[in-house]
Amino acid sequence: MTSQTLREARKYEETFEKMIAEEERPAFHLSPRTGWMNDPNGFSWYQGKYHLFYQYNPYNSYWGPMHWGHAVSEDLLHWEYLPAALAPDEIYDRDGCFSGGAVTLPDGRQLLMYTGVVNERQPNGGHTEVQTQCLAVGDGTDYEKYENNPVLDEKDLPEGSSRNDFRDPKIWQDEDGTYCCVIGNRAADESGQVLLYTSQDGFRWEFKSILASNHNRIGKMWECPDFFRLDGKWVILTSPQDMLSQGFEYHNGNGTLCLIGDYDKETGKFIEESDQSIDYGIDFYATQTLLTPDGRRVMIGWMQNWDTCNHRRKHEEAWFGQVSLPRELSIQNGRLCQKPIRELEAMRCNRVAFENLTFSGNIYPEGLRGRRVDMEIVVRPVEGCDMYRKFAVRFAQNDQYQTSFSYRPGESVLKVDRKFSGSRRAIIHQRRSKVLCKDGVLKLRIILDRFSVEAFINDGEQVMTAVLYTDQEADGIYFSADGTVSIDVVKYDLL
Repeated sequence: MTSQTLREARKYEETFEKMIAEEERPAFHLSPRTGWMNDPNGFSWYQGKYHLFYQYNPYNSYWGPMHWGHAVSEDLLHWEYLPAALAPDEIYDRDGCFSGGAVTLPDGRQLLMYTGVVNERQPNGGHTEVQTQCLAVGDGTDYEKYENNPVLDEKDLPEGSSRNDFRDPKIWQDEDGTYCCVIGNRAADESGQVLLYTSQDGFRWEFKSILASNHNRIGKMWECPDFFRLDGKWVILTSPQDMLSQGFEYHNGNGTLCLIGDYDKETGKFIEESDQSIDYGIDFYATQTLLTPDGRRVMIGWMQNWDTCNHRRKHEEAWFGQVSLPRELSIQNGRLCQKPIRELEAMRCNRVAFENLTFSGNIYPEGLRGRRVDMEIVVRPVEGCDMYRKFAVRFAQNDQYQTSFSYRPGESVLKVDRKFSGSRRAIIHQRRSKVLCKDGVLKLRIILDRFSVEAFINDGEQVMTAVLYTDQEADGIYFSADGTVSIDVVKYDLL
C-alpha cells in the first residue's frame, strides 16, 4: 500500500521532471529526476537491468527530507527514471530514509536495506538523530516496508558504539547463501568503524564483528562502507568525514578511502595491508559497487563534495547532484585501479587523432572541441631537449572560461584547476595529486560530460574528478607547455 507521502513525491517528480530540458542535464551521468541528489543507493542488477537508487529531495535542489529516487539502465550510461521508491513515512524513518543497499531474494523479489532516521528530542530541548536499519521488499518498482522494522538498532551495537552515527548498510549474499551487510558507525573513541552483520534469510540480522577500525587515523566517522573480494585481495571502500591531509594522499574535509588486505572469515576481521584515496580530485564521495552479470566489479560515487555544494545557485536550479561515470575496478601492483566502463566506447564517434605533435608554448590542434568528449593523451619529453617544466591541457574553454589539468614532471604533481570555470563562489577550485610517472611520460584519459570532467591517469592508477557548470558554448580544447614536449592525442565525441 503506497503511503500518501510517497504518492505526493511521485506526483511531484512526474510533473516537475518535464520542466528540465534534456540539454540542461548531463548526457550520460545520472542526475536527479528533479530536485536534490546525494549518495547512490541500492546499486544492483535485477530483472535484467541495472538499478540505481539515490538520496533524494524531490521538492528542492538542496538537502531535505531524504527519499530514495530510482532509475534503471541497460548499459549504466543511459538511464530511465522510475517512480521514487521510498519516502520518510513511518515512525522509525520519519526524518529520512538514508543510504543503503539492495539484493535479490530467492523468491525473485528485491530486498532494500536502508537507514531510518528519527530526530529525537533531548531533555535539554535539543534534538539528536537516532539511526536504525530498516527493510523494504518489492518488485523493481513498488516496495513495501517490512512490518518488523527496524531490524537493527542500538541493542545490536557493540559496547560504546554510537546510535547516532550508525548508517549506510551495504548488503550482499555470500557464496554459501548467507546474507551479509557492512554498516558505518562511530566507536567509543569518536572515530569510524565498519560493522559486519549476517542473516540467514535477509530479515533477521545479528552482529558478527567489528570488521575494521579507524582509531582516529584517517578522518573521523566512516560513511558508506563497501566490502568485496577483488583480484585475490579483500577491499574496503568508505568515505571518511573530517579528514586531515596527509601529504598528497588525502585532502582535508570529506573524502574517500580504499583499504586493501586480507579477511579472516571465521573471526570476521579485515587484515589491512595498504590504504589510499579512491579519487584525488575535488568532487567524489559515497561510493557503491556491484558485480555485473559478466563478473566485473563496477563502482560509482556521488560526483560532488559536501564542501562545494554552493557551486550552483541551488535555489534557482531545477536539479543538483550527479553520479560519477561507472568505473571498472582492478588491483594492479597493490593499488586500486579504475577504468571507465567499457560500454562508453560504444558512444564514441568523430575520431580525431594527432601523433608526435612536438611544440612549446601553446598549440590549438584543429578539430579539438566539445563538451561530451573522450580524449586520450600521451605526453613525453623530446630527445635532445631539456626536460619540460610544465604541460597543461585546457578544456571547456573560450575567451572567458577554461578548466585545466597541468603536470610538472620535476615534482611529479598533477593539478586540476577550475577557478575560471564560471563559479561565483569561493569554494575549492584546485587540487593536486602526486602521480607515478617515469621519465616525464604521462598518460591521461579525460572524459567530459556537460557538467563534469573525470581524468584517468596512467591507465587508471589514479582518478581526478570535478564538476564544472561552465557555459556550454565554452568548448575549446588546447595544450600548452613550458619547455618542449611531444604528445599523441586521440579524441572522440560521445553521442
